[in-house]
Amino acid sequence: MSSSDPTHRRARSPRFGSSHPLYTGVLALALLTTLVSAALPPLPVPPGNPITEDKRILGKILFWDEQLSTSNVVSCATCHIPATAGADPRIARHPGPDGLLNTPDDILGSPGVIKSDQHNDYARDLLFALRPQITARAANSPINAAFSPNLFWDGRATGQFIDPQTGATVLPAGGALESQAVGPPLSDVEMAHADTDWNEITTKLRRVQPLALATNLPADVATRLAPRPNYPDLFSAAFGDPNITAARIGLAIATYQRTLISNQTPFDAFRAGVPNAMTPQQVQGFNAFINSNCAVCHAVNNDLFTDHTFRNIGVRPPAEDLGRQIVTGNPADRGRFKVPGLRNVGLKRTFMHNGQFTTLGQVIGFYARAPGAPPQFPDNRDPAMNNVNVPPNVAPLIIDFLSNGLTDPRVANETFPFDRPTLFVDRPGDQAVLLGGALTGPAPVPPAIVVQAPSLIGNMEFRIGLDYDASLAGLAARLAVSTNPPVNGRITADSRFAPITLTPSLPAGGAATVQWPIRPNAKTDGQTLYVQWFLNNPNDPPGTPAVARSAAARLTFFCPTAPTNCPNVCPGEYELDGVIDLLDLITFLNDWLPGSPVADINPAPGVDLIDLITFLDDWLPNLGRSCP
Repeated sequence: MSSSDPTHRRARSPRFGSSHPLYTGVLALALLTTLVSAALPPLPVPPGNPITEDKRILGKILFWDEQLSTSNVVSCATCHIPATAGADPRIARHPGPDGLLNTPDDILGSPGVIKSDQHNDYARDLLFALRPQITARAANSPINAAFSPNLFWDGRATGQFIDPQTGATVLPAGGALESQAVGPPLSDVEMAHADTDWNEITTKLRRVQPLALATNLPADVATRLAPRPNYPDLFSAAFGDPNITAARIGLAIATYQRTLISNQTPFDAFRAGVPNAMTPQQVQGFNAFINSNCAVCHAVNNDLFTDHTFRNIGVRPPAEDLGRQIVTGNPADRGRFKVPGLRNVGLKRTFMHNGQFTTLGQVIGFYARAPGAPPQFPDNRDPAMNNVNVPPNVAPLIIDFLSNGLTDPRVANETFPFDRPTLFVDRPGDQAVLLGGALTGPAPVPPAIVVQAPSLIGNMEFRIGLDYDASLAGLAARLAVSTNPPVNGRITADSRFAPITLTPSLPAGGAATVQWPIRPNAKTDGQTLYVQWFLNNPNDPPGTPAVARSAAARLTFFCPTAPTNCPNVCPGEYELDGVIDLLDLITFLNDWLPGSPVADINPAPGVDLIDLITFLDDWLPNLGRSCP
């Protein structure tokens, strides 16, 4: 049932007074949606997805939650940081169509996920091996994206929002934000493993604690999550019932993005009649911007500094990326990309669809054909490019206007509504630490341990990978676990996972993965373990020195958000299906009998009889109990 259905009954929101933190958020939201700006067009909101506070806050939580990815290290916001104009502050290089780094066709895109197969096991990539894949286009900004009729560089996210699970039309028009929001979570480059579907994502959201990986939560988010609601609670507040669907995820994220309106720049104040809001040089820069014909595409009549069209400005040959033609099938659209708005452009680190330029000076030089500027490619280049006129003496004025006159201080300083939490990927102290000790063996390079996943207590997707050279094919790799740090580069194992025979998937090598779900109550906050891969011939007797080994790594387990928020499930609930039954015992025994470290559920090192006794002590008295 959609939220626009007149028979739809919404959950009643809690009442609060003017001193409550949420009051400020709601007031700011009301001002934001009703008094956008005299300079900007009216904020378009589709009737089928009206803005509500519960939906906005759910969208904000989802947008920043790294658990929306199957790796738990990428959120929507990872590539859209407010302080860099809603774009990606990281500069990551994709080798482009020629597959070679540091050549003219390289792309400065966004790091995504390490390539993984349908089982969420690491899979070696031809270009990136077991490093994060890089997107083939730079990240666009969600700030002021609410005004755009089509989104993504090629405009494939249209105003008609189709439910990706049912195929039904949710919004017939005005839903470009919703259409865009449901794309990246299924991308096996950006956020997902191969063949991820929405059922997997929604099932996971029903299980995890919202924003479990984030710290320093914004005030509105912290207030909403203080009672520790789960995602079904948040969806119930926003939509009237706890059902989590792809369409509702899109509706919520889009609602949050519709509040990301940047309209408090010096230019806006100048437009409103404050004569000194911009410096005389910035005013001259604005006039020069118009006279240079930049405004032909970056329209100033609506003060969004974009006409929402698609243009080919000759940055690269269209054959490298057909752009809009991929969507329309029209050869006349080859090499055309969306004209971006210029608000906050001075905060960005890369420019153009391929991130080719890293300064506004390079951008202006490209348009002005300044000495040393890269070539413009003529195939299907827009005729407007023939009329751009930026004399050298006015270029600094235009850059001053763009860099300073169009910067909203709330965006630059990441204050409401552009505030944000601290993500896991920004906290080195919570991440695994490589300690060295690799042994090359017969390979030209040593096998490498991959410890990207958060060692979050309750992370059921925790995994450790191995990146190995093809010359190590046929060896058996075992991941060892120890409570003690390595000595002379080598740990002494308390327990080991089952061996994996190495079979390279590519001529250069392959990948191996151990899935290690960190069940609630199995680890304690701050507990430290050491892990290391050892490679031997399959028939070597126990104790035989390793042929090769990876570096050792230190893992420190941590609770969601704060130690007091560590998940606490019913004792004996091992399968996490909500019921303590025979399946919990069978699952535990399947881990315990072969000595898998997954079954190490007590503080004593190693997997032994004490773990079985500990489990049975929890399981037997609670058999048949249902867990909330």
